[in-house]
Amino acid sequence: MITVLSMAACNSKPQGDVIIHTEFGDMVIVLYDETPQHKANFLKLVKEGYYDDLIFHRVISNFMIQGGDPESRNASPDAQLGSGGPDYTVEAEFVPKYIHKKGALAAARQGDNVNPQKRSSGSQFYIVQGQPYTEEQLNGAKYQAKLNEVFMDFIYKPENANYLNRLAEAQRIQDQNAYMKVIEEIEPTLQAIVDADDSWKYTDEQVEIYSTIGGTPHLDGQYTVFGEVIEGLDVIDKIAAVKTRPGDRPEKDVKMRIEIIK
Repeated sequence: MITVLSMAACNSKPQGDVIIHTEFGDMVIVLYDETPQHKANFLKLVKEGYYDDLIFHRVISNFMIQGGDPESRNASPDAQLGSGGPDYTVEAEFVPKYIHKKGALAAARQGDNVNPQKRSSGSQFYIVQGQPYTEEQLNGAKYQAKLNEVFMDFIYKPENANYLNRLAEAQRIQDQNAYMKVIEEIEPTLQAIVDADDSWKYTDEQVEIYSTIGGTPHLDGQYTVFGEVIEGLDVIDKIAAVKTRPGDRPEKDVKMRIEIIK
């Protein structure tokens, strides 16, 4: 028996917000309502055709694929890419339930030394490939990430200016022993703060995700995750497997075209 499909079924579009077209296939992506600034900005750029013919300029197997640098359009093979974008950044929107699982769409950004607020790039993004982690590895990575976060909060409080000044002076004169002495003094306090709060720990569901499909847990709480691939996870693997030059740029450009589904 031949099943007759309805007109609606024949003309149906993928469920999601945007679709990234590449020579390796398509990735259908849903954008999170809980990260409204990132969602609105991404949709705006897609509508403008901002991403068309840009490339995935940074590809690292078992980690992620990154694109969105406008300077990558028709860039020469020796061009230094990764610093381009619009003349604005986007405020960080961290949502604990959205983790760096395989397929996560997250915003790239400049490092903490010049960007302590962790504001996102106006256009550059990455899609996680990652790898599976054991529960023990996850707990260790999450604990260290929380410890680093507490350290940044602690060191910049006015009442702790003495520690900050001593660290800065140790760095200035390149005295590693003096630097580590300060760290050893404040570490028990930092550990006590972390140990008194269970909210940073992964849920059972998140542990299951990371131990099966994998991801990059050490990036959680550091970069804004604002969507995920719901169709085309295999495309991530195909792009992540291409040969790359020094600097992680693919030897053969992997171009993208992004369109809005809804």
